[in-house]
Amino acid sequence: MAKFPTVRTPTVEEVLDIADSFGLNLSIEDAESFQGLMGGTIASYDRIDDLVDTKLPVKYPRTPGHRPEQADNKYNAWYWKSEVKGKKSGPLAGKKIVLKDNICLSGVPMMNGASVLEGFVPDVDATIVTRILDAGGTIIGKAANTYLCFDGGSATTATGMVENPHKKGYSSGGSSAGSGVLVSIGEADMAMGGDQGGSIRMPACWSGIVGHKPTHGLVPYTGVFPIEMTLDHTGPMARTVTDTATLLQAIAGPDSHDPRQIGCKTQNYVKALAKGAKGLKVAILKEGFGHPESEKVVDQKVKVAANSFKKLGATVKQVSIPMHLDGLHIWNAIATEGATELMLKGNAFGTNWEGYYNTALLDAYARGWRSRPNDLSETVKMTMLLGEYMHRNYNGRYYAKAQNLSRQLRDAYDAVFEEFDVIIMPTLPMTATKLPAPDCSREENVDKALNMLRNTAPFDCSGHPAISIPCGMSSAGLPIGMMIVGKRYDDAMVLQAARAFEKTGNWKKM
Repeated sequence: MAKFPTVRTPTVEEVLDIADSFGLNLSIEDAESFQGLMGGTIASYDRIDDLVDTKLPVKYPRTPGHRPEQADNKYNAWYWKSEVKGKKSGPLAGKKIVLKDNICLSGVPMMNGASVLEGFVPDVDATIVTRILDAGGTIIGKAANTYLCFDGGSATTATGMVENPHKKGYSSGGSSAGSGVLVSIGEADMAMGGDQGGSIRMPACWSGIVGHKPTHGLVPYTGVFPIEMTLDHTGPMARTVTDTATLLQAIAGPDSHDPRQIGCKTQNYVKALAKGAKGLKVAILKEGFGHPESEKVVDQKVKVAANSFKKLGATVKQVSIPMHLDGLHIWNAIATEGATELMLKGNAFGTNWEGYYNTALLDAYARGWRSRPNDLSETVKMTMLLGEYMHRNYNGRYYAKAQNLSRQLRDAYDAVFEEFDVIIMPTLPMTATKLPAPDCSREENVDKALNMLRNTAPFDCSGHPAISIPCGMSSAGLPIGMMIVGKRYDDAMVLQAARAFEKTGNWKKM
């Protein structure tokens, strides 16, 4: 019995419609001719459909788990509770680890904070999941994140706003909102977050924990929902620098499925923690302070924390990198047009790169958002509209120029790293802001989601490793974070400096 073709040959009317969208003038005879020519290639698509797709390995048994009741989800930080036990021994043995819900965990629902993906259940484990389990960790479920991760606050999560663990009614930071909260309140020892504009460091800052954005490509992104390949990072969050370094040690390293990795080099991150700060050369970045949105208490406490390295035997000087102030502008162009092309028009995966394509996720997400575009968050809608406008009217030249400028930005930081080991500034210029009312204006909704990126986003463009560590509290009881940035692939130095500061305990008095 003949197989019914999976891929349908286009009708003549469809050929004419596609031609018109490209400005081609075809007669009906032309369209019929092209329709016939397409038949040979379509046969290849049918054959591809018959072949077995590649799947990432699933090595450990797990329970499907459950969605927690509100009484067990005080801050709306959980999306799904489950349990996957790894090896009986290893550096992560005894550690409870929660995953940001943009990470594939086979057999456990994944929503990525978005109503358009609700109901999707992955059938693969992300590379970092397997590495965590191989290192002895126990995965305890999925933490809620904001809508498609496109929100630095914590208000756009489809399952409800995630609240600050230090003050109800305030943002916990995003997009890895639930990851920050669950670690902060002790329901998880460690968490995996994601960072395209600051989404590991921002919730770490406002939730009062440690969050490390690794060097771009150091930690495999395979099996994690993408936004923009040159900005995509995934990394560890924990209450201590030691736990953060231990998790990084387990997950870092080459992965042939991830095209983001170029010349990936690992270090002994845990061993570096014992080196202390003596002899370190610390730069305080002038342009990291005094922004229009900066709070004086944040600038003051971060400067005091940075200068405390002098007592630890480090050299501390102020430096100026004027191009840092252009970092957010460069990021805006890359994130807006890049996310529109990959995350939306490309259904999260796009084309033209070699690596692992999660076809099940691609199909589920494409069906979801294309059938229900009105359900997208206001930040995603704004990005999509502007990104498509720029593409149609300016042919992608501003995205291209921004990518070129990101190299200049990297070089500007690297020039300072020729003399200094780390650069310090506030993680976020302000303490946690109030969550917007559910019926707030679109303008307020978007502002609350994107008004805090000025210091974090540039390092997603440049790819340098950056950690946020608590360095004080405001009089309102809200945490303040200090960001320590290092040379690319020298994450060990960043963690070393962070541990030296943490060890003093000084921040608890600041």
